[in-house]
Amino acid sequence: MDLNAAAGTSAAKPWVGQSIPRVEDPALLAGRGRFIDDLGVRPGTLHAAILRSPHAHAKIVSIDIAAARQARGVVAILTGEDIKALTASLVVGVKAPVECWPIAVGRARYAGEPVAVVVAESRYLAEDAIDLIDAQYEALPAVIDPVRAMDAGAPLLHDGFPNNTASDRSFKYGDPDQIFADAKRTVAITIRYPRNSCTPIETYGVVAEYDPAEQAYDVLANFQGPFSIHAVLSRALKVPGNRLRLRTPPDSGGSFGVKQGVFPYIVLIAAAARATARPVKWIEDRLEHLTASVSATNRATTLRAAVSDDGKVLALDWDQVEDCGAHLRAPEPATLYRMHGNLTGAYDIRHVAVRNRVVVTNKTPTGLNRGFGGPQVYFALERLMQRIAVELKRDPVEIISRNLVPTDAFPYRTATGALLDSGDYQEALARAISEGGLAELKARRDKARAEGRIYGIGYTAVVEPSVSNMGYITTVLTAAERRKAGPKNGAQATATVAIDPLGSVSVHVASVPQGQGHRTVLAQVVADALGLAPDNIRVNVEIDTVKDAWSIASGNYSSRFAPAVAGTAKLAAERLAERIARIAAAGLNTESDDIAFAGGFVFSKRNPDNKAPFSRIAALSHWSPGALPDDIGHTIRETAFWTPPELTAPDDHDQVNSSLCYGFIFDFCGIEIDRATLQPRIDRYVTMHDCGTILHPAMVDGQVRGGFAQALGAALYEEYAYASDGSFLSGTFADYLLPTVAEVPEPLILHMQTPSPFTPLGSKGVGEGNCMSTPVCIANAVADALGIADVKLPVLPARLAEILRGAETAAPSGTPKVREPGTRKLSGEGIAKVAAAPEQVWAMLLDPATLAAVIPSCHRVAKISDTDFTADVTIGVGPVKGRYRARITLSDLDRPNGLTLAGSAEGALGFGAGKGRITLAPENGGTSVHYRYEAEIGGKVASIGGRLLDGATRVIIGQFFAALARRAGGETRAGHGPIAALLSKLRGLLGGRR
Repeated sequence: MDLNAAAGTSAAKPWVGQSIPRVEDPALLAGRGRFIDDLGVRPGTLHAAILRSPHAHAKIVSIDIAAARQARGVVAILTGEDIKALTASLVVGVKAPVECWPIAVGRARYAGEPVAVVVAESRYLAEDAIDLIDAQYEALPAVIDPVRAMDAGAPLLHDGFPNNTASDRSFKYGDPDQIFADAKRTVAITIRYPRNSCTPIETYGVVAEYDPAEQAYDVLANFQGPFSIHAVLSRALKVPGNRLRLRTPPDSGGSFGVKQGVFPYIVLIAAAARATARPVKWIEDRLEHLTASVSATNRATTLRAAVSDDGKVLALDWDQVEDCGAHLRAPEPATLYRMHGNLTGAYDIRHVAVRNRVVVTNKTPTGLNRGFGGPQVYFALERLMQRIAVELKRDPVEIISRNLVPTDAFPYRTATGALLDSGDYQEALARAISEGGLAELKARRDKARAEGRIYGIGYTAVVEPSVSNMGYITTVLTAAERRKAGPKNGAQATATVAIDPLGSVSVHVASVPQGQGHRTVLAQVVADALGLAPDNIRVNVEIDTVKDAWSIASGNYSSRFAPAVAGTAKLAAERLAERIARIAAAGLNTESDDIAFAGGFVFSKRNPDNKAPFSRIAALSHWSPGALPDDIGHTIRETAFWTPPELTAPDDHDQVNSSLCYGFIFDFCGIEIDRATLQPRIDRYVTMHDCGTILHPAMVDGQVRGGFAQALGAALYEEYAYASDGSFLSGTFADYLLPTVAEVPEPLILHMQTPSPFTPLGSKGVGEGNCMSTPVCIANAVADALGIADVKLPVLPARLAEILRGAETAAPSGTPKVREPGTRKLSGEGIAKVAAAPEQVWAMLLDPATLAAVIPSCHRVAKISDTDFTADVTIGVGPVKGRYRARITLSDLDRPNGLTLAGSAEGALGFGAGKGRITLAPENGGTSVHYRYEAEIGGKVASIGGRLLDGATRVIIGQFFAALARRAGGETRAGHGPIAALLSKLRGLLGGRR
């Protein structure tokens, strides 16, 4: 319907609820998006590159920057002490005598932690200079398991965190002790939820400038909020908040939560700008992002339930150990406490005991990731519900249904304090079962099993929280500590609707989208309020903290856009409409309650021909403010601030309504596991959502599909892998696997709508739900298929092979291989033929000039003594390249028959250490050279994966022996050992590869 031609129609179909074309798409699809790296920078802008620690835990002995400082184009090099002098410690998430810097100061605590920042005329020159920095480390023992981190003898990361424990709090709601004491049956489950992260197409980016005259910073960053971090940043940069201007680019290439974690780099690059007195730009590369941005927390959970004979859950006992990585950075430990109010999920359970421990380990610091605490909670809770069904020999749907919150109980206050706003969980369950074809899916399972195939069905029911209460994180404090600190609560949202002199309408909100379609939906909402078409509304979603209205709750997180941000835009538009109606009533000689808006006109409901163009009435405040009726005020701009009264601070009993509104999801799926490949295949996936009022159906389904695809990765593919010493092992997409369109099936998406009574539009969040529900739904299906009690994510074929086929047999003796995942240890052996006598080869191996000539990419070999050498070599493995300094020691010399080589290497790609035995034997006038080695690697080179290392090793060892043969005046044929990790120059020598 053309509203511009329907001036007299007051019953036009609302724009909200329609799937209109997205405003954002034409520019994005045509490649005209304006992302941070697309935007121009001021002349004279410098570029930064970051040297990162190759060790997960190490004392920084020294950092020699002399050679790098003389490199072409280098303007400054900043180390930990330099940054410390320019900044203050970042706020730590709990009260403890612990410092947290955006760069390693004295000690590196995770692989990939910044150690030095090079600022140069270009990124290329900065990267080249990184190779020239000589950083010396003293490796320290590392701890990566959060449970073992609490052991008395575990390596300590921070003196202020005894036993690596940042927080240990216990809670009781109701009388769980008595319920468990009286219970005839208890069911328990222990799970480990793994680490994974978000991998947006666009990585972190920062452009920072310091104005010494104003003593102020201007920062452009693809930061999504929350803007509570603005206070953290200004404090860290040691300036008042009004001297830190934080801006965001027009477009952001995805986030899913992870771009909240850019804030330590804002401090780092801003400090570099101050040190150089010039603007500085830094764009993160993909390897940096995987290795050192932020990830979701991994969590160890033991969950017990007291259960009646009919399957009613009477009480829960949660024991959660949260691994927040090397530093407890804001807003952590929010991942643990975001779900505190709804730890009972969708179930009516009145007695709950909780113990929450927050632990630090030698891994990347954690932060916001899509689902933000929900996947960890629901994986435990819904696995427990499935186990209850198995142990009681009942249908899982029966157990779920028996425990759901009753329909007549809403708004429902949970035991831990959440106020579930609205819903009809039983109706949603019934509709999903009927419309999703559960009966037919069960028949398919029975048929598959009769044919000997491995098939299972999984279920899950969850509530999806949205619009976080800014005070929930204070639940980590005791009631007395909260009283001393002062109350924190609410979820304030802001929106501005403005009218220009021609009557055109603009909207601005303090929420930074990463592809969700904010501009489209806001145009729909405001168009409905003012009787316009969405095309008439211009929406700006860029943030400038100097010019725009914002609060600490501002930002794009916890699915707050539809319920809070769009709702606040509605309020601002309605307030403006109310004043315009009073102005129009005076001009049209009627009452304000007789005024309606439609088709671009303001008109009388009783006499639609009595009308005036919206633009003329709305613009009167510009052209003729003196002609406005008394006490109406202007219609130029309306800024609304809204916070719901339901979000109060935690009470003295530690009850907290941690979110404002709660959608409901019921999922079920059928999964078949191929007997040959053991690859799980989703046969059907049904997901029922109640997210309140749906504003744009197509985009809601898009959010569901996106969350489902991301959750599929968490369930079947994605995991941050660490070696036992904390080295990161999944630093490329060859090792950190993501599902593509080929692996993501089409889910059947179903909807029902129970509007929230607490939000202006009745809407609830929907963007994170499947990240919470899908991983455990798939795990429950796998458990059903295999009849097992424990399912570990991701559900990899290799893990299923151990269940179905037992442990893998050992490789044949002598076969080079990477040992068990997580050790980073490599071993192997090989043979090469050199057309020279053993004595000649022996002399060459001990001659620095010969070694420098035959080691690939060797710059220098220096002889310290007859048995000690140093060397400098440039190595490239796959996508990474760097310069290394190695120390090589010879021992067990048996001239000319053999020797033992031992050494270590450090460089921008990481570190390596190894030992190998080389033996020489005469053969057909030449020499047969046999080598056998063991080596360890860490840092970037470990993160790129063993496959590349093995391949690169074959090339390097071949190059070494070919050059050695040429030097000896003969020919060589390559040995058979795929090497993969020795030292840096000796990698050629020993077959090692750093």
